[in-house]
Amino acid sequence: MRKRNSFLWGIVSFLLLFVSSPLSGAGFLDHVSVHRLDNGMRVILLENHKAPMVTFQVWFQAGSRNDWWGKTGLAHVFEHLMFKGTKQVSREEFSRKIEEIGGDYNAFTSHDFAAYFENVASENIEIPIRLEADRLQNLGFTEEEFKTERMVVMEERRLRTQDQPQALLMEQVAATAFQSQPYRWPVIGWMGDLERVDHDDAVRFYQSFYDPANGLIVVVGDFQKDKILPTISDAFGRIPSKGKPEHYLYQDAPQLGERRVAVNRTTPGLPYVVVAYHVPNLRDSDSYALEVVSAILSSGKSSRLYENLVRGKRLAVSAGADYSLLSIDPSLFYFYAEPLPGKDVSQLEAAIYAEIEKLQSEPVSPRELEKAKNQLEASFTFGQDSLFYQGLLLARYELVSTWKDIAKYIPAIRAVSAEDVARVAKKYFLSRNRTVGLLLPEDGPETTRERKGN
Repeated sequence: MRKRNSFLWGIVSFLLLFVSSPLSGAGFLDHVSVHRLDNGMRVILLENHKAPMVTFQVWFQAGSRNDWWGKTGLAHVFEHLMFKGTKQVSREEFSRKIEEIGGDYNAFTSHDFAAYFENVASENIEIPIRLEADRLQNLGFTEEEFKTERMVVMEERRLRTQDQPQALLMEQVAATAFQSQPYRWPVIGWMGDLERVDHDDAVRFYQSFYDPANGLIVVVGDFQKDKILPTISDAFGRIPSKGKPEHYLYQDAPQLGERRVAVNRTTPGLPYVVVAYHVPNLRDSDSYALEVVSAILSSGKSSRLYENLVRGKRLAVSAGADYSLLSIDPSLFYFYAEPLPGKDVSQLEAAIYAEIEKLQSEPVSPRELEKAKNQLEASFTFGQDSLFYQGLLLARYELVSTWKDIAKYIPAIRAVSAEDVARVAKKYFLSRNRTVGLLLPEDGPETTRERKGN
């Protein structure tokens, strides 16, 4: 991720995050318009005149799932290279142009996409449009610049993963749970692959995936559609396209038995437990029930895992669950917990399975179910008060299915029943479908035991 800030942007970002938009909630979709440029690039526009600001976002299906085998981390390295400048605009000038107008810019890479954005006052929207179009077509970076950014990413990996035992464990769990899906390698890449990636690989990645037909522009804020669309078309529509690269959907074969992985830490700290299950994504209706299950287990200090493992049994310092609805390929449902000092990881792991068994065998109460739904609906709705988040939501849905599916979220959550909660728990939270990761002291023996759970 690359980030530049200005003093003025502190004020702008505050407004972006906290101004109450009349278009928040399901109603904002009525104001969306979708267009396709002559070269195949998609454009999604959402006018919102509550405040004189605009978020301009450019997304590409160029995440780590598009890394080539043996060249993992390439997508993330390339995100850094996008800030190296062009013949027309140097990297310093890019930054200066945005900061001079009190704006902010950033970028991020995930498994599924790479995204670049600028948040500016509406009167200055033409500046990011021209800058993004320029670097999409005219990006240039030398071999020395490539090597420098590769070293930066390698150092990021050392600091954020290799020196962070919990992050290293999560990485190992994904690598063990997935066999054929590209989610098995980390976004930042394996160190050996980063050492192997070269300048020519980056050029080829640019030519393969940073094509207009593989891109998506999202603009949300205070603009006039009939004025901004010709500007976007003039800037981006003339960029030549070789056509959208072929993309595949990946799904592992059904898991045939429990998998386990341990990471032995060499630094002081508490152990950690992760239990992950293969689950579907947005393309399967079960995904909404899994969203509700995640809220029941992990939304706030009144959630089950906190109430029972942290406060009640006093086994853990922290405990939670995580599920990603908006992944291109089916992903994982995670349970995680950090034991209190002196508590055994095997005891905590057994407690997680006891909570799962309770979900499977005891109907969730109407009050608990309603609370989880209310929390999800409130989070989904309040998040849309941010212009940036409205743009992010439109893009994420469009890349996975279609932006129109945003309208399905709240009705689908409201329709989840107690029977659905028990059904998906029984269907997916099975011992043969899980991967267990343990963070243990150096040379700490893993407890051999009978493990309870389906």
